[in-house]
Amino acid sequence: MIDDKPLWTPSEELKDTAVMTAFARFCAERSGHELTDYDALHAWSVENRADFWSAIWDFCGVRGQKGDVVLENGGAMPGARFFPQATLNFAENLLSRTGGDTAMLFRGEDKVRTSMSWDELHALVSRLQQAIRALGIGKGDRVAAMMPNLPETVAAMLAVASIGAIWSSCSPDFGDKGVLDRFGQIEPKLFIACDGYWYNGKRQDVSEKLRTVEAELKPLRTVIVPYAGDAETLAASLENALTLNGFIEPFDARAVTFEQLPFDHPLYILFSSGTTGIPKCIVHSAGGTLLQHLKEQQLHSNLRSGERLFYFTTCGWMMWNWLASGLATGATLCLFDGSPFYPDGNVLFDYAAEEKFAVFGTSAKFIDALRKSGLTPKTTHDLSSLRMVASTGSPLSPEGFSFVYDGIKSDVHLASISGGTDIVSCFVLGIPLKPVWRGEIQGAGLGMAVDVWDDDGRPVTGEKGELVCTRAFPCMPIMFWNDPDGAKYRSAYFERFDNIWCHGDFAEWTAHGGLVIHGRSDATLNPGGVRIGTAEIYNQVEQMDEVLEAICIGQDWQDDVRVLLFVRLADGAVLDDDLVSRIKTRIRTGASPRHVPALVIAVADIPRTKSGKITELAVRDVVHGRPVKNKEALANPEALDLYADLAELK
Repeated sequence: MIDDKPLWTPSEELKDTAVMTAFARFCAERSGHELTDYDALHAWSVENRADFWSAIWDFCGVRGQKGDVVLENGGAMPGARFFPQATLNFAENLLSRTGGDTAMLFRGEDKVRTSMSWDELHALVSRLQQAIRALGIGKGDRVAAMMPNLPETVAAMLAVASIGAIWSSCSPDFGDKGVLDRFGQIEPKLFIACDGYWYNGKRQDVSEKLRTVEAELKPLRTVIVPYAGDAETLAASLENALTLNGFIEPFDARAVTFEQLPFDHPLYILFSSGTTGIPKCIVHSAGGTLLQHLKEQQLHSNLRSGERLFYFTTCGWMMWNWLASGLATGATLCLFDGSPFYPDGNVLFDYAAEEKFAVFGTSAKFIDALRKSGLTPKTTHDLSSLRMVASTGSPLSPEGFSFVYDGIKSDVHLASISGGTDIVSCFVLGIPLKPVWRGEIQGAGLGMAVDVWDDDGRPVTGEKGELVCTRAFPCMPIMFWNDPDGAKYRSAYFERFDNIWCHGDFAEWTAHGGLVIHGRSDATLNPGGVRIGTAEIYNQVEQMDEVLEAICIGQDWQDDVRVLLFVRLADGAVLDDDLVSRIKTRIRTGASPRHVPALVIAVADIPRTKSGKITELAVRDVVHGRPVKNKEALANPEALDLYADLAELK
């Protein structure tokens, strides 16, 4: 059923004053095209990629030398090169302001509050840069960090980027094997870690893990950043470690210097979730990351200098990299580390109200958990400064859309966004010039030739299919690390359709021109040969008060596939025949008879990755008696035991 009224419509004043509108006028004057609405602007951006990305460079004020050529070999994917003559430095573009205004705010649950001005940020980056160079680290060398989302983490990344070294990070809740599975592949020369961290009000010790990791990585130096423990004692117990203060103490702050590097010089190494094997090391370029983030933040998020930007993320999720780029616009980053429900579900909204967030980013799971908690920040917090709520990590349910307006703020731009680690950004996201429809992502990002194709490679509307991108874009990975012939890279994205990026999402265009993500393609169900997205089932069952969350897989059964639904129940709920019947009825009427599971089984926990995504493939492997290749990628690997050898499945 299609809603007859949007949840939110931009005002005429917003449409007239939006950064995206100013950009459309800028492009219209340069190109001579009439770009009077978003659809016209998007079509022009895809058909005229060189002109579009050149306009992004100029409009957003990128610091660097652009060169005369914008796009080379543009029909090849992979193989296209953007700005092949350009030189720039990523860190120079992020260190966009000076002075005493606040560059970053930080909250570590209720334990730690700090802030850092722009001048303090410049000074710390300068001292870190000098200390890193003194180790002989330079262009192309890797620096790895196992860190909370601290201002010092952002400063260290900027120091690394300023000299052309490559940054990679994870959160301190990873086990030692999870850290080594990632950083062991890239052989960092410098390792940065915290002395502990806070979660659910408790100090989490990392000392034994650090000793194991340092002994295996053998970096030139390990730097311990003080946060939740005793940095001095921990550093003294390691083979070749200094505290942060000890590391930078010999160097006085001075002007930061910036290596001018090619557009496609490597900036970040990000990692796939690793639930199907050793994590893939995805290498992203400085120029592609910068242009894409400037576009998404200034145009799609309407972000302006001095505004306060928040995203709930760890340093092991690409949204941390995205958040850090807000400095390039001159925004104040609002950082948080710890549990978003400690001491209760108000903590992030307390922060938002106190610091006057303009943009509040979180996950669909957080929104759903908040909805089920009964909290309504709209009635308890002054969120008058908040103009945008962004959601990602998994598809946001239609009920989640409604809750944002009913429970958080009635007049806010809700941007459900989707992309990922593979592109360190989004394919589809918020559009401030268009209405928000319940359950729908607003549309494709500018410059992104997104479509939905059926199995035969034909575009489809109103049908489910593969999310693809049909033309090259600047934030495609440069390569995978340790993939000299590019075979792993091509296999990951270009095996399904030749010269077409196939993202692995099961998606559908809507009648409004928006998009619905139905889950990952590799997790789609095929009962009777019909493809079903798992998100369609979750959207129904997780709205029931008795069900906290669910995970759904297909089990090979009698030469077909049967759908299994595992549910984690609310306190006091019992999975009796009545509840099973109501679950099946809800799915049948809300989705379709084909979506109805053959079996509904109660479980005490649902396995998920460190970034909070449920792991359907790992559960499917356990149910079929296959080994799970990399349990270290999971936040709660012990939960997999709940799915092994179940009598109900025999």
